[in-house]
Amino acid sequence: MARSNRQRTSRRAVYETLRHKVLTLELPPGAALSENELAAALGVSRTPVRESLILLSHEGLVQVFPQVGSFVSRVDPAKVADAQFLREAVELASLEDLPEELDPELVDALRANLAEQQRPGLALEEFFALDEAFHQAILRLSGHGSAWATVVSAKGHLDRARRLGLYHTASPAGFAAQHVEIFEAVLAGDVTLARTAMRTHLRAVFDDVERIRARSPELFATDSGTVPVRRNIAVWE
Repeated sequence: MARSNRQRTSRRAVYETLRHKVLTLELPPGAALSENELAAALGVSRTPVRESLILLSHEGLVQVFPQVGSFVSRVDPAKVADAQFLREAVELASLEDLPEELDPELVDALRANLAEQQRPGLALEEFFALDEAFHQAILRLSGHGSAWATVVSAKGHLDRARRLGLYHTASPAGFAAQHVEIFEAVLAGDVTLARTAMRTHLRAVFDDVERIRARSPELFATDSGTVPVRRNIAVWE
């Protein structure tokens, strides 16, 4: 029983590690994945790596091609749009359910979060984590914090598109300013303004996708039937 528990823990740790590497672009879109190399890097056998790649393929983050190999999926604009639709529906609906008396601890946490977003020299991954925490806290203000897990599970392609946008932006200050606008509207009880500001903020990713796709089309999916050729680097034909 103890060995079985350790195996499950190992599989889960490998899956979470590989998923994190995909979402943070450490394993970039289109990258070829070697089970042997990944297993060696993580200090595990090939079995949990293979199982993790299968799970990631079910999420659309990895593609497995028989006789060719496994590859990190390129960012699919259609899946970005679907995840964005879900996220926008949940977050805008939550603003309609804000109570008249907001939880003071959550309000203080949001203020601290926004102050941290303004910190000079903030790394992009640090900003991304603060961004996630900000949106989750807004949901918690409305009493729908548990809905965040559903949003997170659906937005793998969206998160990669958002990160690409951040990495191709000189500074996240513009996004931080949008967060402030949303928060101030929430404090003022102006639901209409809060919803408008939130919608504008969330839809900025679409402009990022088009801008980056024009510059680096190889990062984005075009034809779901396209099969890569495995060479020293992944080549998509």
